[in-house]
Amino acid sequence: MFQWLDNLVTKMVEGWFGLAMDSQLGGSVHFFFYDTVKILILLSLMIFGISYLRTFFQPQKTKVMLEKINGPKAHVAASLLGIITPFCSCSSVPIFIGFIEAGIPLGITFSFLVTSPIVNEAAFAVLWAAFGWKVAVAYAVMGVLIGVVSGMIIGRFKPENHLEPEVFTGEGFNKTRPDMTQKERLAFAGEHVWDILKKIWLYLLIGIGIGAAIHGWAPENILAKYAGSDNPLSVVIAVAAGVPLYANAIGTIPIAEALIGKGVGLGTALAFMMAVTALSVPEMVLLRKVMKPRLIAIFVGTAATGILLVGWMFNWVF
Repeated sequence: MFQWLDNLVTKMVEGWFGLAMDSQLGGSVHFFFYDTVKILILLSLMIFGISYLRTFFQPQKTKVMLEKINGPKAHVAASLLGIITPFCSCSSVPIFIGFIEAGIPLGITFSFLVTSPIVNEAAFAVLWAAFGWKVAVAYAVMGVLIGVVSGMIIGRFKPENHLEPEVFTGEGFNKTRPDMTQKERLAFAGEHVWDILKKIWLYLLIGIGIGAAIHGWAPENILAKYAGSDNPLSVVIAVAAGVPLYANAIGTIPIAEALIGKGVGLGTALAFMMAVTALSVPEMVLLRKVMKPRLIAIFVGTAATGILLVGWMFNWVF
């Protein structure tokens, strides 16, 4: 699909920069430019398409829909809603708070909160480009499953008893209207592409830069030995290392891609990515405004367990 881009970047690296492709620096430079352009193309197309579809869903209608659905179906609906909402955990929290204020059961809102930062249209597009459609689809399915199961488990703990008494104002997940014209819908989609790219471009470049450095200089034998798919502890270490960090899925995918290229297990790399996006310290700080520590601990423990299981499964299957 992107062979033309690979050939173009190869000519640029060898011709413009005078670097050999089999050198560490040449390989890193190629990785950086190739991944940057590839991700931006896929990102823009995917965000535009999903943003256009998003104009047909208004926040109030979404809340009414979730209130009418009961049982496991409600958790599935909330998780699927999380796919088409913000790109990082900290931007998902205000919507989560809004759902709490709307009276939606907390277990269902947790299904949204867990899935939203892990799975979105942008991450899906980049995963497809990096690892193929099978991995992208499997990742999305497992991300939704983690959200559904986590929400159902957390709901069993009667989480309403562990909320702070203060009331906070939530935010709708977009600024669309039911009477938008076709021109307005297309304009909204175009503006949303630009808005998202402005917010994530730095994370994207940092992630690709780290990935390029790993691609060129990280010792393959050490990474393959201690973080390969046959080492179950590597997934635990990856999740523990990801929690203190903060980034969106877009910024972590290039790092995961480079780690996998050096012999790190696919499940280990994806578990790291999930932990960074879904269990970051900044997210916990925001959640502390509405949750007591016990509920935060239940949330982290449940989601982390799901991520560990997914990491081990990916290492075993792929």
